[in-house]
Amino acid sequence: MANEVLIRVLERKRKYVWPEAQLNFWLIVMIAAAATIVGIFTYFMHLQSVFHLGVPWIFPYSIATGSICLLFLFIILVLIQQRQLLPGIVVLGSFILFVLFLTGLIETSIQLFGPTGSVNSYCNLYRPSSGLANSQATLAYLETQGICQDWKAAFAFYIIGTVFLLWMMVMAWQVNQDNFD
Repeated sequence: MANEVLIRVLERKRKYVWPEAQLNFWLIVMIAAAATIVGIFTYFMHLQSVFHLGVPWIFPYSIATGSICLLFLFIILVLIQQRQLLPGIVVLGSFILFVLFLTGLIETSIQLFGPTGSVNSYCNLYRPSSGLANSQATLAYLETQGICQDWKAAFAFYIIGTVFLLWMMVMAWQVNQDNFD
């Protein structure tokens, strides 16, 4: 009889209760952040290839980081559907992505706001002109402004991703401690 009770106790699985609203909000924001980062840096790599320029390491790094994040989010969605999302998996994956996002954030901030030759220093180089004679200057202005806004969006989404990954590590720890019951 005592062995039967011991076996039943050992067979019981621990069930983790995740806060649904917070988890869904986190997933939506992280999908948007990762997809935006992948899209922006893919566009930058395309521009570099069109102009036959070298590709800085931050471009493929950001594409890889965003892609890994999207893969991680897909795995989380599958685990949620199967009701097998474990806090340990989320903490480990979020920590790895936190380090990757923080590295991308630091390098993007250096490229965007660095001391010399930064992207931001070229953002107001061209002024819009009116008339047909100045259409090249206007086109150069518009293209420069578009690239500057892309850099600023990438920087912003790196900040958002970094903060939200930190938030997910805390939330997964709380789920593990059963603080959401």
